[in-house]
Amino acid sequence: MLTYRTPQTAGRFPARPVVTVGPVTENREWPVTDGVLELGDLPAEKGGVIRDARLAWQAHGTLNDTRDNVIVYPCSYTAGHDDEAWLIGPDGVLDPGRWFIVIPDMFSNGVSSGAADTPDYPAVVTMADNVRAQHRLLTGHFGVSRLAAAYGFSMGAGQAYHWAARYPGFVERAIVVCGSARTSLHNQVFLSGLLRTLEAAPEYLGSGQFSAEPAAALRAFAHIYAGWGLSQDFYRERLFETALGAADLDSFLKSDWEDSFAACLAANLYAQALTWLHADISASDRYGGDLAKALQAITARVLLMPSATDLYFRVADNEAELACLRSAELATIPSSWGHRAGSPAGIPAELEFLTRNVRAWLDR
Repeated sequence: MLTYRTPQTAGRFPARPVVTVGPVTENREWPVTDGVLELGDLPAEKGGVIRDARLAWQAHGTLNDTRDNVIVYPCSYTAGHDDEAWLIGPDGVLDPGRWFIVIPDMFSNGVSSGAADTPDYPAVVTMADNVRAQHRLLTGHFGVSRLAAAYGFSMGAGQAYHWAARYPGFVERAIVVCGSARTSLHNQVFLSGLLRTLEAAPEYLGSGQFSAEPAAALRAFAHIYAGWGLSQDFYRERLFETALGAADLDSFLKSDWEDSFAACLAANLYAQALTWLHADISASDRYGGDLAKALQAITARVLLMPSATDLYFRVADNEAELACLRSAELATIPSSWGHRAGSPAGIPAELEFLTRNVRAWLDR
């Protein structure tokens, strides 16, 4: 599993987890390695077991001798490690010449184990379940005892938050880009709309499974998502035409949304939406649902980076979290791009803001 990467603009556990690793490729830019951690039967915290669970991952850069230059970079909704890698580069947001960046694939993203290909998949697999598996990868395979940072965007940001809350003292910094510590009620309404749309499909069998891919439902799903993933300002300014080059609104919805979600498996979309819906760093015996207590327990230095126009993760949510964190700052991304501002491939002003602030935080 060799990768050539250049900078781009735009429970029962086995005693020793089995890891399949492709050879490291040294190229003119930086080494990139792909691998799979075989986890055995992985219990989910809300019940059920991921049978023969597999955690795929990709690593960029070189692990130093002291193993203290590691950044974990979890995936966002539907994204795989190749989708996430665009911001890694010598002049990118995360520099592989300085950091060893590990991208673990979230369950049900189509690369790690997921609802679409795992019999008796648990009803809910949480962000905490994902982070527990990632912790086994970093400690068991890479021998890491402390993370320089947990970095994430959107659902990846939620996992970064979970890292800091579930493993206080293990994470030195957490960088939360367009994310939150707990999925807000308004965000839950959006996710409920997506789930009910999939459930209304004639192909829906119940329990998050489908007899065939529900093409009409996925098209509706895409249109709902397009109204939330980008802001009112984005559409008012017609950035889909001026910045993205779409001929008109219908062409943009077809190429950027319908076609993208048509390439996903509905069972995986359903499962990851439930992961998002149940995200809550305080949902554990340790914190008992007390969000303030969970936030106060975080010892990592936290950088919160919401987008000014995000409809999912509002600035106000991060402001409320900021008041409970021990050591944190908030840097709001000024943008009309809504949620997309936190993953600004091809959006120069937002990318410059993200890069500058993240690099400064990593220097502290």
